[in-house]
Amino acid sequence: MAATGFLPADELNALLPGTLPGLLGLTVTAHEPGRLEAALDVRPDLLAPNGYLHAATVVALADTACGLATRALLPEGSAGFTTIELKSNFLGTVREGRVRTVATNVHAGRSTQVWDAVVTSDAGKTLALFRCTQSVLGPR
Repeated sequence: MAATGFLPADELNALLPGTLPGLLGLTVTAHEPGRLEAALDVRPDLLAPNGYLHAATVVALADTACGLATRALLPEGSAGFTTIELKSNFLGTVREGRVRTVATNVHAGRSTQVWDAVVTSDAGKTLALFRCTQSVLGPR
């Protein structure tokens, strides 16, 4: 299986303006096939009404990291991918600082990919465990 969609972190970041990850302020900090790191700064507009980081912000960070990383492991000739399932377990939260995620590939098949991501706080506290399954779309 050829890795056809690899882009370094700076080129992935150039794709983000004007998209939801861009609006959230997500930044890809490192990328290699099978692993991607990303982060975002916690701002008041990313909080839930209770004053803590909104769960949807955490999911967007993890899902974006997994999705951007999926590109590098797509089989030759595939037309792309789409998320078919995702799950998050929330273990903590924050009100400020920077949150980071590391997405790692668990399975890269011809028809599906499975990714795990761990979201952490500046202090290294695990905030969420995330898993998603990507459906690889057929030939172009």
